[in-house]
Amino acid sequence: MGFLQSALTTSLLLASNVAAVDPIIMKGSKFFTKNGEQFFIKGVAYQQEAGGGPGGSTDSKNKYVDPLADPKVCQRDFPLLEKLGVNTIRTYAIDPKADHSECMSMLNKAGIYVVADLGEPALSINRDSPAWNVELYERYTAVIDNLGQYDNVIGFFAGNEVTNNNTNTDASAYVKAATRDMKKYISDKMAKGGRWMGVGYAANDDAEIRANMAQYFNCGDQDSAIDFWGYNIYSWCGKSSFTESGYDVQVKFFSNFSVPVFFAEYGCNTVGGADGRLWDDTTALYSNQMTGVFSGGIVYMYHEEENDYGLVKIDGNTATPMKNYKVLQSKLADAKPSSTSMGSYNPTNSPAACPAISKNWKAAEALPPTPDSDLCDCMYNSLSCAPVDDLDEKDYGDIFGYICKNDAAACAGIKQDAESGVYGPYVMCNPKQQLGHVLNAYYTNQNSAADACDFNGAASVVSAKSDSSCEASLAKANSAVAVAATATVGSAVSSSTSKSSENAAAPASVRIAPFMSMGDMVISLYVLVAMGVGAGMVML
Repeated sequence: MGFLQSALTTSLLLASNVAAVDPIIMKGSKFFTKNGEQFFIKGVAYQQEAGGGPGGSTDSKNKYVDPLADPKVCQRDFPLLEKLGVNTIRTYAIDPKADHSECMSMLNKAGIYVVADLGEPALSINRDSPAWNVELYERYTAVIDNLGQYDNVIGFFAGNEVTNNNTNTDASAYVKAATRDMKKYISDKMAKGGRWMGVGYAANDDAEIRANMAQYFNCGDQDSAIDFWGYNIYSWCGKSSFTESGYDVQVKFFSNFSVPVFFAEYGCNTVGGADGRLWDDTTALYSNQMTGVFSGGIVYMYHEEENDYGLVKIDGNTATPMKNYKVLQSKLADAKPSSTSMGSYNPTNSPAACPAISKNWKAAEALPPTPDSDLCDCMYNSLSCAPVDDLDEKDYGDIFGYICKNDAAACAGIKQDAESGVYGPYVMCNPKQQLGHVLNAYYTNQNSAADACDFNGAASVVSAKSDSSCEASLAKANSAVAVAATATVGSAVSSSTSKSSENAAAPASVRIAPFMSMGDMVISLYVLVAMGVGAGMVML
């Protein structure tokens, strides 16, 4: 039978005398409460799969269920989380426009913190066509604005397994740029009286890249480095051990890491499914073998679904704990990790060195620029040649392909090359703005010839709008374009040829004739990506 909700819910909602949680802070490689007690994450991933379930958004454009927006669902579930013995939940996507106050208050009273991913399925950094642009920046900062008002938010993940093998390591440059900018956004809030919240990354366990990944996000300018490292690991399956699972290897590797490390997901189900999990890995995680290095972990996951990783079965308004819920409950109750006080802890670990470019690593230390909507607007308003207003976005790729093949310098402003660390200043702009920049640069390079701004009616000459407030930023951007133009020659182009052809967004059947002939273009070198994250970019 399902648990009777009324008694548990009442006990939670009436617990008004329970003190609010103490905000978490970071010192060295450990978490602490503000009063100086070391904090270990005892967490559960709390989010239904995208596309349905109670509490789901009625907006058809949302492809996820916001787990913190429906107080009735929170009343159903949070007593079970509290009874399980967790102190943290991880959410993967929230609606920054929704009201989360009731659910966050319930969590606060239950002594439960939140670590939240900043993206959502339709708006996050895509490993196959990575970008860091204005649209993503606005989404991520909106999540911080929404959840950052609650003291029981530890921080945020700027990405989850974005790079997941050695073929897409370039995507990590964009996630690290997002990390840099979200840290700066939080830092600016702190300067106005806000509090610390961390920004981290959740990585998968891939033997070929895991060392490079951890080093890359920890290295270099610490204003751009992660505040904590989440590790999604499923190597302890069934009756395993500290050494058989490889946990000993992880402890050794991260023993010198300079920021907190924890399991962002764990809970292998390959032996007997969800209810076959023995949770001996939980016992190990909070033992003396690991607590000197790891700050706990987050079990995957609360909801039992088709993937069979759940702790609780949901049937309408009834939530029924499964067998492995009760096993985990016992293990968490027995977990009493050894700790140290903040006052007596003196960090000695230093940031890692950045990994060298190699066959398994293609992300340089230099990062994409911070998205700046004002710069994009200034640039577009300054154009003398621009796309016509009714030009279909699916036709952009043909124009990009033609111009970038015949006048590579005209595309320098939107160049992106993670391996060399060279980025044009307009990589963060939307597809129409990027196309406008390329059209205008081509038109200018053709000495403003009348037929250089036409493309069979796809572009037209317009009157540039001058704005003195834009002069300095445009001058700086023009200098950056000149630098990027120099870097477009040679290996930077050929290095991404094969990847670009895989991600072509422009249909090959679309032609702009007779001025353009797709058969004459090397379109695979210059590709507009106007899908996935809802913004365009060109891989050169």
